[in-house]
Amino acid sequence: MSHTQTKFVQNISAHAAAQYWQATLARDSRADGSFVLAVRSTHIYCRPSCPARRPLRRNVTFFRTREEAEKHGYRPCLRCRPNEISGPVALVQRAAGYLAESGEEGVRLGALAKTLGTTEATLRRAFWRVTGLKPRDLAEALRIKRFKAMLRAGKSIADALYETGYGSSSRVYERSNAQLGMTPATYRKGGQGMKIGYTIAKSPVGKVLVAATERGVSAVYLGDAENTMIAELREEYPRAEIAPATDSFQRWVREIVQRIEGQQPQLELPLDLQATAFQRRVWQELQRIPRGRTRTYSEVARSLGKPKAVRAVARACATNPVSIVVPCHRVIREDGALAGYRWGISRKEQLLAQERAAGE
Repeated sequence: MSHTQTKFVQNISAHAAAQYWQATLARDSRADGSFVLAVRSTHIYCRPSCPARRPLRRNVTFFRTREEAEKHGYRPCLRCRPNEISGPVALVQRAAGYLAESGEEGVRLGALAKTLGTTEATLRRAFWRVTGLKPRDLAEALRIKRFKAMLRAGKSIADALYETGYGSSSRVYERSNAQLGMTPATYRKGGQGMKIGYTIAKSPVGKVLVAATERGVSAVYLGDAENTMIAELREEYPRAEIAPATDSFQRWVREIVQRIEGQQPQLELPLDLQATAFQRRVWQELQRIPRGRTRTYSEVARSLGKPKAVRAVARACATNPVSIVVPCHRVIREDGALAGYRWGISRKEQLLAQERAAGE
């Protein structure tokens, strides 16, 4: 196994690897989509449920995504076809399609499960395994996404309320403030009056877009395509004055790139963000996680004095607009898995590996 592969496997905890191997031995279809097993002797990767003969444990390595397996030279198995979507992932994708089109405020889980040809219990397990959310949480997130898109398109708040199925204006103000970070009326302005400068730099994990106002950093995006990152910034603030930045905050950019490389912070970066009080508390707590270390969502929730707010912590991590500065890549699941990351699991692993290597 190459040095690169060794680093990758080390990022999977021994506990998680043991669970993956037990799922492999049991041919557990419920684990399909959460990882793939790769056989070094054949250079083929499979689903956990693959009907083929089980390889020896010493010949097996695990990857959380098929993309990672293929990047390391493995080919998809022709029997179980792990490069095709199925299992819990496919079920959640189908469910998300129905929820995205739904105009109802509540989620009737039984009816949704029946439509998809499954049971409520199976659907709940699939949602938690794939997204870390309950079906109603995802439904709410999709409804807010539609609501935001309508406001950005110039629709009135009343029309957006009606078309997204909110029963009253108080309900949408109560719920949307938590995800918009501002009132719907303010969000509808699309950043009107804001002057945002951005610059794009190279980094070990691809390109990094840093956007800021004169008051501080407002966005840190990771990606491969510059046009895509710029489009995301303009989509979030369609009425803001957005333009390539001058040299005024290049030192902030250099600081962020150095942090991506795993180096110790040298500057205290000011932030200019729209956020709820709870989001700010979570993001501040994430900034306290030492470089190269991780915390679970539950540990973060407990440190805030809200042990039952695990899902709320996960949502705050998912909506973090300033990656690296607020190091949400340092938050993992209870089983040691890295879970979702807006910029890709492989980047999350690379960031952690670089931080650990720099600290050695």
